[in-house]
Amino acid sequence: MSTTEANAVHVTATDPVHVRSSDLQGPGVVFCPNPKMALWSAHPKVYLDVATTGEAACPYCGTKYVLDGPAPHGH
Repeated sequence: MSTTEANAVHVTATDPVHVRSSDLQGPGVVFCPNPKMALWSAHPKVYLDVATTGEAACPYCGTKYVLDGPAPHGH
């Protein structure tokens, strides 16, 4: 088993992924699948806005992302 496989987070559509503002890839955005997922290349990469409502769900796999803490501010 590789190090990447050993450190993989097994996520299902019922397990929300909690992210902090420091985890965001842009202004309030995360992408799915993320590199920590066991099957990180299972579907095309999509960018999800979690800053507007504090959460977002992937249209491909249903993984729910929840922003822990305040949304980042700025331009």
